Amino acid sequence: MQKRTAEPDFVDATLNVRYAETDQMGIVYYANYLVWFEVGRVAWCRAKGFHYRDMETQDGRYMTVAEATCRYKNPARFEDDVVIRTSVASATEKVIRFRYEVLLRNTGQLLATGETVHVVTD
Repeated sequence: MQKRTAEPDFVDATLNVRYAETDQMGIVYYANYLVWFEVGRVAWCRAKGFHYRDMETQDGRYMTVAEATCRYKNPARFEDDVVIRTSVASATEKVIRFRYEVLLRNTGQLLATGETVHVVTD
């Protein structure tokens, strides 16, 4: 199947940084951005009319993570409101590449960018 590149069709999810997501310096621990990417990805799927659970239970299909990248630009801190902006960068029948931007909600400051690559399996 031919690879198609999607037009940017962003879906935003907002969350408030919890204390447990920060390190001793009050800055969000780096691995939490990958968790936030999942929050964004689930919100994107829901906005497009499907749910992971239904895909798994009804279709017997799974999106396994094959690759994840994150580029940190500015720190997020405890009690910041952040927006996870998610889009599909490209998709085929077997591989989906999601793109993410994490922004401070009140200023729009870019905190991080990233991508995850998912292989669709049964």
